[in-house]
Amino acid sequence: MSSPFPAGTFAPAPGRGSLGKMLRTHARVEAALTLRHGEQLLLTLIIPLALLIGLSLLDILPASQLGSTSKVDWMTPRILALAVMSSAFTGQAIALGFDRRYGVLKRLSATALPRWLLVAGRVVAALVVVALQSVVLGVVAAFLGWSPSAAGIGSAVVLLILGTLAFGALGVLLGGALRAEAVLALANIVWFVLLLAGGILLAPSALPSGVGLVVSLLPSGALAEGMRAALVDGQFPLGPAAVLVVWAAVAGVLATRTTKLT
Repeated sequence: MSSPFPAGTFAPAPGRGSLGKMLRTHARVEAALTLRHGEQLLLTLIIPLALLIGLSLLDILPASQLGSTSKVDWMTPRILALAVMSSAFTGQAIALGFDRRYGVLKRLSATALPRWLLVAGRVVAALVVVALQSVVLGVVAAFLGWSPSAAGIGSAVVLLILGTLAFGALGVLLGGALRAEAVLALANIVWFVLLLAGGILLAPSALPSGVGLVVSLLPSGALAEGMRAALVDGQFPLGPAAVLVVWAAVAGVLATRTTKLT
């Protein structure tokens, strides 16, 4: 039986919104929460900026690592990798852990948002944050004299996306399985260890052969070396890209099985 009222008589119309609109709204909220959070900004932008400026201007890096590459050209790809790790892994894990603790995730799961969209919204928000980080860091690096290879910029964008997916999946895996306090401590410890010994400040080639091989298979080492190959040498590094894809796939599958709402 047709309704006696013409369409649009009663507003708002009940029912679930389109998936695309829900995804955009959820991603916008998640990105805004990240950018408004002081501790998140310190981790995702202030520390990478301080490291980029300090290590590009001071004589701290060993000359054997730099070769004929300038300090800022060598350091910028690695700081971009650090920025991805900071936002997609550490920030994501901590935010998810505390969302679970305070019941935010449970309440969101009771809305019209499908569970896959809850994850997709966080991933899109992480990509937005990484894009903003990359622009800010790239502008500062350019003022410091950075001259990336034009042929490798497209490859670098692909690697940034793969790195965000890999570290994002690892962040969800950690933040979705442990208590918030444990996530806070462990995520910061892992960030610090990977910064110092995970291929970001020290290239795998500067480490003993066995250790260097292990570091190159870590997501941090793969992303840092891949970004260097793209932005310094103008190449698309298949090996590091494959490592990031494997990490993203394995961590994503595990996260779907272990993530808890509370």
